Formats: sequence, C-alpha cells, structure tokens
Amino acid sequence: MPQKPSKYSEYSFSKFLRSNSKSSDEFEFMLNNLSLEEVIALKLELSAKSINGKLYGFYLWNNINKIVRESVVLFAVSSTRSLDQAQALLGIKDHVQMKKIVRRYRDSLRYYGVFDLKNRRYLKTIIGKPAKE
Repeated sequence: MPQKPSKYSEYSFSKFLRSNSKSSDEFEFMLNNLSLEEVIALKLELSAKSINGKLYGFYLWNNINKIVRESVVLFAVSSTRSLDQAQALLGIKDHVQMKKIVRRYRDSLRYYGVFDLKNRRYLKTIIGKPAKE
C-alpha cells in the first residue's frame, strides 16, 4: 500500500533541493548522520579547497550570525503554514519584529521558492510586490 504523504510534504526544503538536483535520499541519509558543526566545518573545508584554501576576506567570524539566522528564517518560513507559526518556531514574541525579519530576508525567501509554496500569500502582503527586473 502506498505511503500517505505528510501534510507538510509540500513545505519541504528538501523537496526544493531535490527538484534542483542538489539532494537525494542517499545524500540526506549521510547528512543526517553529521552534526551541524560537522556540516559547517565540512562545507567550509570544501569551499576553501575550491579556491585553493584562500577564504581571506570573507570575514566568517563577523558574518556567521547572519548566515545562521538566514538559514533558520528560511527553515521556519518554509516549514510552517503561517507567520504566527514561523514566529512561534523562532521564539519571537513581537509580530512587528517578525515582519521586519521577513522583509530583511525576502531575497533569500524568493530565491529558494518559498513565495511559490501554497499558503504563502501572507508573505507577499508583508513585503509587497517584487521589483521589476
């Protein structure tokens, strides 16, 4: 008997990566066995290898909070069905602050297709119409 899809399957970042051939079952299984610290260290090592070890000028220490926050906002907004749920997941009490956060990360949310997910009309009302290219 076929397995019933999860009600959250349409809100999957994994599904987005798979549709762009950036992930697979095998990759996700292996990734799941690593800690977040190991994933970050490995990603940095692979990035450094690709540019002959010269990560100079990236100011990792000063930007790590921005990188992690963007990742967490992307997860929260893509894996929940409403702004209130995303806000609760992030532990943010102020609704106005949450709207500011969504506006701050709107380019990343657009890039990863979060605006195209079902039940995300609320995002468009927060940030307005996208600028013409």
